[in-house]
Amino acid sequence: MQQNQGRKTVGVMRGRMILCQVCYDMVHEEQLADDRDYVADHEVFFDLICLGCEDLNRPLIDDMLGSSE
Repeated sequence: MQQNQGRKTVGVMRGRMILCQVCYDMVHEEQLADDRDYVADHEVFFDLICLGCEDLNRPLIDDMLGSSE
């Protein structure tokens, strides 16, 4: 059986964030996501994800952090 190695999503307070497989696995290893893939502690979450995932989700991250850009 072939595994899906594409992008995964997790929920945050303002929507869904797209993550690479490595970041998705790290979020679960650090137990930041609950059984519905919702991440409540977004500050730790933002420190954990890679720059590629940050760039991919930049509008949502800026919105959550209150950026005026």
